[in-house]
Amino acid sequence: MTGRQRSWWGWGWTDQALSDEECAAVAAGLPGLSGTPRPVPSLADLPLRGPRVAAPSSLAGCVSETPEERIRHTYGKAYRDVVRALSGDLAAAPDLVACPRAERDVVDVLDWASSAGIAVVPFGGGSSVVGGVEYRGDAYAGAVSLDLTMLDRVLEVDPVGRAARIQAGVLGPALEDQLRPAGLTLRHFPQSFEFSTLGGWLATRSGGHYATLLTHIDDLVESMRVVTPVGISESLRVPGSGAGPSPDRLFLGSEGTLGVITEAWMRLQDRPRFKASASVRFGSFDDAVAAVRAIAQAGLHPANCRLLDPGESALSGASSGSVLVLGVESGHAPVDARLAELVALAGDHGGRPGDVAGADSAAATWRSAFLRMPYVRDGLARMGAIVETFETACTWDRFPGLYRAVRAEVGAAIERVTGAPGTVNCRFTHVYPDGPAPYFTVLAAGRRGAEVAMWDEIKAAASEVLGRHGATITHHHAVGRDHRPGYDRQRPAPFAAALRAAKAALDPAGVLNPGVLLDPV
Repeated sequence: MTGRQRSWWGWGWTDQALSDEECAAVAAGLPGLSGTPRPVPSLADLPLRGPRVAAPSSLAGCVSETPEERIRHTYGKAYRDVVRALSGDLAAAPDLVACPRAERDVVDVLDWASSAGIAVVPFGGGSSVVGGVEYRGDAYAGAVSLDLTMLDRVLEVDPVGRAARIQAGVLGPALEDQLRPAGLTLRHFPQSFEFSTLGGWLATRSGGHYATLLTHIDDLVESMRVVTPVGISESLRVPGSGAGPSPDRLFLGSEGTLGVITEAWMRLQDRPRFKASASVRFGSFDDAVAAVRAIAQAGLHPANCRLLDPGESALSGASSGSVLVLGVESGHAPVDARLAELVALAGDHGGRPGDVAGADSAAATWRSAFLRMPYVRDGLARMGAIVETFETACTWDRFPGLYRAVRAEVGAAIERVTGAPGTVNCRFTHVYPDGPAPYFTVLAAGRRGAEVAMWDEIKAAASEVLGRHGATITHHHAVGRDHRPGYDRQRPAPFAAALRAAKAALDPAGVLNPGVLLDPV
């Protein structure tokens, strides 16, 4: 970390943000964008109301009310968060920021908040893109952002069972650094890896870099320890169990509304020693989709199986046309033969692999664009662009209709809202034998001052299309507050009733992350 500064208003590191000149240059490629980028406000100049509540003296050592800490914990990193931060809108700022140094501090914060009617919003790396870390409204006496990042240690490693007991506040890079001496890795690398925590991954059912098999953090959990307002829940650490409904499943994806995850035993892997990658180009996107389905159903389990449609391929600079990026890895044996089998299978569906240098170049170009894209998004947002993503999952038989409908109907919504055509691209982030996880990117020229409302209208149109075509409202971005309407439509009514009952039992005062998954009590 060496003194690098995190951006308070946008993604990642301040030294990686686009300069004013770079913002203008990248916007020049989009019709309807011109002028100078919106300035980034100075923290010292931002209006911020005073704290409405004060922490008891017993919590003084782990609670801050400084304006900078409160501002940095106001929003996540969605497009609408970036735009609101740039405009100086800090209405959702927490009154206090609590940084527990031990699990006992978490217990004490929840006890105080429950008795005082104060909302508590768990906060890991703050990389939520669905409104998961902000409190909206004034129904509570105040709001506290509960930052877990001081709980950042690997507490215990079991090299025999290849597992580790890990505190929930550890950021991705620090987690891997602590596992490296044992020759082990969690190997869960979401795009937000640098800026997100183990607890955040668990609470949102994060999707990692594996395109097949170990796609979600769920697959890597042995047991969890969760602090709730009524007590601590710790599940039995075993490789598997058929003893009733799983307690871990109650808290995986609960987004901090049922309890605060403080520790977990996680399954680890040997660090990979053998890796290989290739890219395959297709003249037809339909042929590319058929190839990916064959690969997903062949039992070859590539670590990477990202399919880019022509628009997404051009946006990343990987190639023209549809491109499939393949990767395989192993900690035990060479993988070249498996990669060759995957490339041959793609070839059976019209795929054309480049030479080795070309394949490596396309894969490397895609990886570079993938990691750089959030910074580019922020630069375009400063230029008044609407640039955001939404993702889903559906069965293979439904994908062709979903793809056509999203491109047509979301494209029409963009033109209706902005008055000009925009772009809707697609890639597969994960694939399963029974269906893909499509990830869509939206690019359009916005209207200065109205970008959030415009995006919300476009997003509503996209959510309606997903629901109508039997696709999930989210595959790995979580529900938060932004996906609530779609989530409410998707979940069965009996399950909604059971979830409300669980909320009432575990959080009787209703203080934990109000508005996420359920209406505030």
